[in-house]
Amino acid sequence: MDCILIKCKIEKCRFDDFFLAPHSRHTETPAAAIHNCDKITVLAESEEAGVFLAYSEDGKKVFVNGHPEYDRYTLDAEYKRDLNKGLPIHIPRNYYPNDDPTQKPSLQWRSHCNNLYTNWLDYYVYQQTPYEW
Repeated sequence: MDCILIKCKIEKCRFDDFFLAPHSRHTETPAAAIHNCDKITVLAESEEAGVFLAYSEDGKKVFVNGHPEYDRYTLDAEYKRDLNKGLPIHIPRNYYPNDDPTQKPSLQWRSHCNNLYTNWLDYYVYQQTPYEW
């Protein structure tokens, strides 16, 4: 896993222009295939990882190709696990201060993760649910 810089493409996300999010480098859905599907809108992506966040045209399906739910030490544990197995792995980018895995990992995505889920609940659940009093 890498923690990499993701660029938010549209303002509807209610995100900053750039944000960090844990993203797997071991899996990939080709970005071109997603962009070529007229029923899916891409909200956030990066050159390194491809599409991070997209949704269906009706907004009922949200696709998150990463792990914004990770806590501070999840990437650390996965990195050290793979390192101990002797797997070819790089230090997660933008994660450890000065790229030093002996340092406490930087938690820089929690607010965006919270924003992602609260926006989804607010817009696609609460505002779309008919209430009768």
